[in-house]
Amino acid sequence: MNGPFSLDGKIALVTGASGGLGRHFAGVLAGAGARVCAAARRMDKVLETVAEIEAAGGSAFGVEMDVTDSASVTAAFSLIEEQAGPVNVVVNNAGIASGKLALDLNESDWDRVMDTNLKGAWTVAQTAARRMAEAKGGGVIVNIASVLGLRVSQGVVPYAVSKAGLIQMTKALALEWARHGIRVNALAPGYVETDLTHDYLASEAGKTLLKRIPQRRPAEMAELDGPLLLLASDASSYMTGAVIAVDGGHLVSSL
Repeated sequence: MNGPFSLDGKIALVTGASGGLGRHFAGVLAGAGARVCAAARRMDKVLETVAEIEAAGGSAFGVEMDVTDSASVTAAFSLIEEQAGPVNVVVNNAGIASGKLALDLNESDWDRVMDTNLKGAWTVAQTAARRMAEAKGGGVIVNIASVLGLRVSQGVVPYAVSKAGLIQMTKALALEWARHGIRVNALAPGYVETDLTHDYLASEAGKTLLKRIPQRRPAEMAELDGPLLLLASDASSYMTGAVIAVDGGHLVSSL
């Protein structure tokens, strides 16, 4: 790919790349010319992501990474540098949800979501930034947040709180790390049609939710490609601390 959205010569890490949006994002970055490292806990699924990218003509490899384990994150970054060189682009995508109402949550439910979505994203971002600063080459970190970090719904308390924290963390890190040439931005998708969300969005509850969105439908994964490439590439060279919502107008709806 040529032009400002090109990632030619970049080494890009995507966490949570074993499926869903993570796998899709890894393919998008590879299609833009990056050599992609797909990272997740399940290496069998990571290798499927790598195979898909290579079959499409892209360059990719996989590493095992548990974002809730700082030693695992450090080891993965060291392995990436051995195999490909310093990471230039990070897509902090790993995330989980609980799906329980607030009164039904237990401490383990809360900790599991926070450890992955917020602490895990922090661990990956800090590890990447330390190495980027040491290499003095700058870099880009894209945190995958959610519109639920900007407005709430039922049954998503720890998820919404974690994504709100991730958005605020994005802004704070952008402020501190600009001096190192590191840009930190967030992508906040609305409801997206994936294998995991298909059944819910097809249910009566899901249909009711979609009626509240001005465009009256979920996003297709490909509709996140442009915003992702904007934030990951030099096309956004004067953007840091920004949060881009891709939500069909959900945030401007009064419903």
